[in-house]
Amino acid sequence: RFLCAVMMGCLALGGAAQAKAANVTVDPGATWLGFMNVFELPANGGAYVFGSGWGTADLVATFSGPVLTLSPNTIGDPNPFWYTPSGGPGAQGNKIMEANMYVENDSLVGQTVTFEGIVLSNTLVSPYTSIAFIKDFAPDYSSFTQVDVPLTPGPFSVTLATNPAPGRHVQYGFQTVGPNVWITDVGPLGNVQVTAIPEPSSALLAAACAAAAVVRRRRVR
Repeated sequence: RFLCAVMMGCLALGGAAQAKAANVTVDPGATWLGFMNVFELPANGGAYVFGSGWGTADLVATFSGPVLTLSPNTIGDPNPFWYTPSGGPGAQGNKIMEANMYVENDSLVGQTVTFEGIVLSNTLVSPYTSIAFIKDFAPDYSSFTQVDVPLTPGPFSVTLATNPAPGRHVQYGFQTVGPNVWITDVGPLGNVQVTAIPEPSSALLAAACAAAAVVRRRRVR
């Protein structure tokens, strides 16, 4: 059975190369971008308010070495637009923040993209949520196809066969959603920590495939 598994893995590698597949992961060296969509609280109707590009640290999403930490969003502005009755310790967030931490790579257009990594921990409390996603946007960003998975401890993987039409845009990353919170109150709300899946060395993989081939020849004889 082990032999079969190794052989199947080798065949899968060859097939993947022919099928224009691309694997991406949680790479701190990639060009990560931030975009925030802001909504009213459900109690206030839940309407969309605005969206704009934000710095990743403002989302809040930060790398420490290979580990990415995703936290509830903190706004330092005490204006009642953001907090009820106004900002300060113990204030209630007045908006739902959809924080998107992502990489946009248009060279992935037309490929079957797999985004994978490891969720080291997820201590977010309700109503906060966080997902891994791949989005395939129209050229003008007016519409998109999305696949996603919730971030639960352990490996995650999400795959999308992207549209090959010219001018489209492919993004992959993370989306964390929940009410904004004053920075002194964010600790008990938890966070998510993710990192890349360690890749087996190419030499080790080649050796495994070669060994499987040798064993197979001996068994045929």
